[in-house]
Amino acid sequence: MVIKDSQPFSIVEDAGFRELVHALDPNYVLPSRKALKSMVEDRYREAKEKAKEQVRKAAAVSLTSDMWTSINMDAYLAVTCHYISDEDQLCTSLLGVQHFPKAHTAENLAAGHAQLMEEWGITDKVKCLVTDGAANMNACVRQLNIRHTVCIAHTINLLVRKSFDDVPGLNDLRHKCRRLVTLFRSSTSAKERLVQVQEEMGRQPYRMIIEVETRWNSTFHMLERLYELREPVGAALASLKTDVAPPTASEYEAIKDVLNVLEPFHQATVEVSSERRVSGSKVIPLMKMLHHTVSCRLPTLTTARQLGDNLIRRLKEHIHNLESVSALTLPTLLDPRFKKLGFLTPGKTQEAINRLKNECVNMIRRESPPPTCKPSRGSASQSW
Repeated sequence: MVIKDSQPFSIVEDAGFRELVHALDPNYVLPSRKALKSMVEDRYREAKEKAKEQVRKAAAVSLTSDMWTSINMDAYLAVTCHYISDEDQLCTSLLGVQHFPKAHTAENLAAGHAQLMEEWGITDKVKCLVTDGAANMNACVRQLNIRHTVCIAHTINLLVRKSFDDVPGLNDLRHKCRRLVTLFRSSTSAKERLVQVQEEMGRQPYRMIIEVETRWNSTFHMLERLYELREPVGAALASLKTDVAPPTASEYEAIKDVLNVLEPFHQATVEVSSERRVSGSKVIPLMKMLHHTVSCRLPTLTTARQLGDNLIRRLKEHIHNLESVSALTLPTLLDPRFKKLGFLTPGKTQEAINRLKNECVNMIRRESPPPTCKPSRGSASQSW
């Protein structure tokens, strides 16, 4: 229970919990806080050894890696391992979330990854490492001499953010919406008034969503919720003493068009963020579909039109680069759903086919025994 529900060890000292356990079984003696901690540590070691055994059985693995920051501003290095089990099931094991007080240099990051790979016995099995596109991470992977690919969700995030920034006035509109959302999240009276107005309209009351700077899809959710609640928000603001202004009718129309352009990117981000499904072979076809969909959805309004043009331009650039990455092109060709249809550029398709042929030739050469030649009669001294 403590492990599954992430309960604190102090739960065994809580009066209500002790009364509950006593009511269930008066003869049961609850362990002390110290004993409970020891029990959890034992369970952790058992689970880790079991996970290590499963990972060691894998013929090959891929890793995903990222740096995280806690609410106390402590840095952590998180590394996750992905592999296929003996039952052909896609499996995932968290290798570690390690406190990383050192400077985030390529050398220190490479040492941290190497230490985890050695501990788990997979140093010679890692076929690819997925990270964000930060310069220190790129240099880290080069030092490890492992095939590298950049996280596509991170790529989409940067692509949308940069396209946003390149549209004059769009960020101003976003900041205006953020101020309005902040009002309804930070002010008790505004929050209660918004709930009251929604109930009076016979609607399910919803709270506003605030964006997170590092995740573009949170901006999508913020704008989507604000547009959905535009009528209750307007009615609530009319009865509040505030100088925060809501978007105008034309600005709401711009938000609607922006959401229409960004919706496919939100769906793509969700699709590639799944843990239990293979995503490598989907990346290139997904980017191609994004390019096609955005091209079909280009609105007439200036603001959203500029955003769509920026997205299409950047998508072309990224697709051109991605169609040269072996870690993505080979899985796409080998996926029976896509094969050559997943590519946007015919020339890149042929390059990928040639790389696949070379991979097959090299594999056959490695696995085939060297030929044994017998000298013909009468030519025993012939050199072979």
